[in-house]
Parts: sequence; structure tokens; C-alpha cells
Amino acid sequence: MALRRILTDEDSILHKVCRPVENFDEKLAVLLDDMHETLDKAQGVGLAAPQIGVCRRIFIMHLDDEKIEAINPQILKTKGKQYVLEGCLSCPDKWGYVNRPMKAVLKAQDRNGNWYEREFTELGAQCTCHENDHLDGHVFTEIVKEFVRPEELE
Repeated sequence: MALRRILTDEDSILHKVCRPVENFDEKLAVLLDDMHETLDKAQGVGLAAPQIGVCRRIFIMHLDDEKIEAINPQILKTKGKQYVLEGCLSCPDKWGYVNRPMKAVLKAQDRNGNWYEREFTELGAQCTCHENDHLDGHVFTEIVKEFVRPEELE
């Protein structure tokens, strides 16, 4: 495994629509392992492949003690609303309140290409939508309703 450099929102790849994953091979497994190590080191909740310079439809999440991998993800359904404080590893020192769904149903493939569906609530739904946005070339600052200065977070 290796740490990958997390790109910032000025990098053009973060504003491109990512391509689907077609090969479920050792190269993909290495990428996913690197993403997990990078996310652990950064102490974040989620990480999308374009954030490390890979324009593919992949994101991971670390929710509590669970590591979730979503390849070729689709959000099938959302429900409810939550107004939540959000940040992003690619937008250092930027924080703001956004509207996200309270629930999200995700359909995705695992590292072996097997499809699964899963419902997430609260932080899981927020992170699912945030990371999926990255795969469509969007960063959270595009939907912030109110920015918060870092010193206001203390």
C-alpha cells in the first residue's frame, strides 16, 4: 500500500465526470488499498478516486469501524433533508452548511465486481452524496448555503 497525494479543488480533474470501472483486477485492488491508507492518514470520512488523480467512478467511506467501497455507484433514492456542516479533504480550511438527504440508497459494485444495495442514514447518507458528487465533477463548495471560518469551529 502507498499513500497518495490528495489534490485540491483547483485541480481540473476534480471538475471532470469520471469514467466507469471496467476491470476488476489487482490494479483496482491496489488502488482501493492505497485509498484506504490515504484516507486513514488524512483522518477523513470519505475519499473519491478523482481526489487522488484517478478519473474513475470509485469512492470509499470509513463509517465508524466499517470500510465501505463503492465502485460504479448509483444513488437510487434519497429521502428527507438534513442541514449539515461539511468539509472536504480537497478543500482545506473550507467549511460550510449544506443540504443533504437524511437517507440515501446506494447501488454499487465491490472490488470483485459484485453488485450490492445499501441504505445509509445521516452521516452515511451525507458522505455517500458528497463522494458521489466528486464522481460527477462537483465539489461541496458549489452547494454551500453558508460558509464557516475555521476559527468558528473551535
